[in-house]
Amino acid sequence: MGCGRVGATLAQSLENHGHSVAVVDQNPDSFRRLSPDFGGKKVTGIGFDRDTLNQAGVDECYALAAVSDGDNSNILTARVAREKFGVEHVVARIYDTQRAEIYQRLGISTVATVRWTADQVLRRMLPLGATDEYRDPSGNVRLCQIDVHPQWYGRTVTHIDAVTGARTAFIARYGTGQLANATTVLQEGDVLHMLIHASDVSKVERILTHAPAQEKDA
Repeated sequence: MGCGRVGATLAQSLENHGHSVAVVDQNPDSFRRLSPDFGGKKVTGIGFDRDTLNQAGVDECYALAAVSDGDNSNILTARVAREKFGVEHVVARIYDTQRAEIYQRLGISTVATVRWTADQVLRRMLPLGATDEYRDPSGNVRLCQIDVHPQWYGRTVTHIDAVTGARTAFIARYGTGQLANATTVLQEGDVLHMLIHASDVSKVERILTHAPAQEKDA
């Protein structure tokens, strides 16, 4: 729902990956953003209107993304799709960070665009310690990208997990994600991504942004 730049790009990408796509927008001129060879449905209407969603084929829908430029429209569309039509996989773009966190806890996946963009810019400018990449709907578990002190290089991720109480989800090495195992050693240039309980993020950040205690790796 929403055929702005994000919606049009998303629709085109999904179709390129072999999916059947329906795009809903209340302004028919918005469909001009789609490629001339776009083969999906183009439905003019309000995204949270049931008749519009039926016309778009919501009864056969696997997933819905509400990415218009209005927070209220996106949330309403996501809720109607999930609660009235049983669409299991819904995501809504939200500009208001606080509202995004509330709906995330209610089980509606959200992308808080302003916060996400700011975090990504800061991540490329400054070492930040820990940056959220994902939170589970309850907010208890976070997937974070963690900055580490250079002296952690050469330590196994098993040792890092034991010291921090967190769990290494994966590392990015030379721009490629890799699943870590018990013998994986953190190397210079690696980007560490960890699963951390929300209450422990500050502790993990404090540990890994400082040099490790002088002890042998287990």
